[in-house]
Amino acid sequence: MKVTFLGTGTSHGIPMIACNCKVCTSDNPKNKRMRTSVLVHSNSSNILIDAPPELRLQCIKNNVTKLDAVLITHAHADHIFGLDDIRRFNIVQRMDMPIYGTASTLDTIRNVFSYVFNGERDSGGFKPRFSLNVIHGSVKIGNLSVAPIEAIHGDGQVTGYRFEKFAYITDVNDIPAESLEKLRGLDVLVLGALRYIPHAKHFSIEQALSIVEKLRPHKAYFTHMCHDIEHEEANRKLPSGVEFAFDGLMIEV
Repeated sequence: MKVTFLGTGTSHGIPMIACNCKVCTSDNPKNKRMRTSVLVHSNSSNILIDAPPELRLQCIKNNVTKLDAVLITHAHADHIFGLDDIRRFNIVQRMDMPIYGTASTLDTIRNVFSYVFNGERDSGGFKPRFSLNVIHGSVKIGNLSVAPIEAIHGDGQVTGYRFEKFAYITDVNDIPAESLEKLRGLDVLVLGALRYIPHAKHFSIEQALSIVEKLRPHKAYFTHMCHDIEHEEANRKLPSGVEFAFDGLMIEV
């Protein structure tokens, strides 16, 4: 199984609009971050986690030509506003796209994308076609098994996902004890880590490192970073076995 980081940035993306800081003006491509998403892929299955506003560009850049399903962590704009681009996969694959998430997340998708669900079903590629599925427990998608992991995002909830020895949890500021137990024995953990300064809805770098210390995966990657994180400088400060991810990074699990 492989994982490709399609985007690793915070909700603003990096560079941010009207910002002249050293990260936003950096020439280092690892400091240029589209909104956060990953592709989990095997020889026969491609599963997208989240659909940010740059989804079309991410798919073109990483040669993503087929999707079997989309898993949504939560329904904030930077994680779902790319769902309209799924219509191209509807056309190419001649299928409705399975979308997985909590009942609350799917309700928000119905409201935000009301034009998809209201009126006549579209077959001309003018609007996407979704098959919405509430995820309660482990499901098999193609040849990949995935289980939801519930966590806290401020005053709301976020869903992480575990694929055997790999887990992905972003936009999180607390992980309940029951969910921590479900994250034991990982080869690779991907965790949201926004910045050095504490935040009400996201782990800081220090808090994310504390989770890594508790779970002790073989390898950990941080994602969803803001412009406080200069890739090379920040990576040098991390302990062995922990790295900041970057757009386009592909790992094997």
